[in-house]
Amino acid sequence: MLGPAERRANARWNDSTVSKLSPSRLPAVAPGGRLAIVFPRALAAGFRVEGDRVVFGRHGDHRVVHPTVSRAHLAITWSTEAGKYLAQDLDSHNGSALDGIVLESQPRALGDGSVLRLGEVLAVWEQGGEPDGGDRGAGSVATDALPGQAARMVALREAIGRAAADPAPVLIVGETGSGKERVARELHRLSGRTGALVSINCAALQPSLVESELFGHSRGAFTGAHEAQRGLFREANGGSLFLDEIGELPLALQAKLLRAIQEREVQPVGVADPVAVDVRVLAATHRKPSEAIAAGFLREDLYARLSLWELHVPPLRARRIDLHDWLVRIHRAWRPTGTLPPLSTDTMETLLLQRWPLNLRAVERLVRDLAARPPDRMVERRDLPRWLDAVGAATPPDACVSTLTAPALEARRPLPSPDEFATAFEQLGGNVCALARHFGRERRQIYRWIEAYGKRGAR
Repeated sequence: MLGPAERRANARWNDSTVSKLSPSRLPAVAPGGRLAIVFPRALAAGFRVEGDRVVFGRHGDHRVVHPTVSRAHLAITWSTEAGKYLAQDLDSHNGSALDGIVLESQPRALGDGSVLRLGEVLAVWEQGGEPDGGDRGAGSVATDALPGQAARMVALREAIGRAAADPAPVLIVGETGSGKERVARELHRLSGRTGALVSINCAALQPSLVESELFGHSRGAFTGAHEAQRGLFREANGGSLFLDEIGELPLALQAKLLRAIQEREVQPVGVADPVAVDVRVLAATHRKPSEAIAAGFLREDLYARLSLWELHVPPLRARRIDLHDWLVRIHRAWRPTGTLPPLSTDTMETLLLQRWPLNLRAVERLVRDLAARPPDRMVERRDLPRWLDAVGAATPPDACVSTLTAPALEARRPLPSPDEFATAFEQLGGNVCALARHFGRERRQIYRWIEAYGKRGAR
């Protein structure tokens, strides 16, 4: 049972998360959403939520059949007052949690991408759910190249399907490791262009040689130019040129790039006459275009030319539905004959709540760490690599001590004795976030104490 301290803590958190929208700005009708079961994988399913109230459980409106799920386990209800969907535990036997925080009878607001736990079952909430039309217009986009069932990945595939056949430039915006080059390859594949896809990371080009790398040069055009070079534009003639991290190009070169795109010709260094080219330019940046322009990294006129099609690749934390599939997919690509070690529910919940700032690159690193473990041994939360601590978890506001102010951290309590920790553990019902607030420590430290002191039933 939950203690009074935890109930008060959860109530404070709940009060801070319910939107205080003015009545004139509240949606008149529930916008709908989707709850996707993501773990265990044998239960994977997506449930459309519409109307004012839907119950999930073994015998609910939407059936979730698992030994740890009660007959009527959890309700998702539309609140006109809050302008949000709310999640509420229905006095279930094994409890529920929202973004790592125990749910009680009092409902709490759902956010897009929230992680729900019903007993030992994990689900992800998507506000609005599937975009209108589903995957229409994306049938030609290879799902093995751009996989994912998250609504934002479905929308991305639709946008690629629309943009692919148009010869206009495309600007691909997305965080490091989110898959921008995958998008470029698919755009080129679907374009029908017979030439090659030529890729270059602009950040890797030497500033003194950028112009000749892009546009080519004649023999003897400058010191060291012993042979004439065609340049990347002419190498991509009849095909596509992918310029990754376009904002890393010097501004003077950006002006020449703009002219090359507009005039469909390049001026090689040391050559008097321009050379005609037939190239579709695909560019990418990890920066928000408006911020890159304001900071002087990207010319506004070049942005206007490149963004005739602007595609946004969602970060991994915005497509949590697909995380486990990516773990399996990356492991299979690296070790086709191997098997990813099984993950406990606590472990998967922790991974779902990560921020993943390096996106798929961090997932690949994790897979390599996990692959070093015995394939038949369950991976517990304590087995996760320490470097995950450095990137942190995407916990809700006020959920744990990680969001406390500096004075609060300075005032944190000293290291508890085993008896002190055991008493607090019992009083707070084993709730990790409540314990973190109580002792002024990070959740990871609480988990270490739980392991060291042999406590069981932490939540």
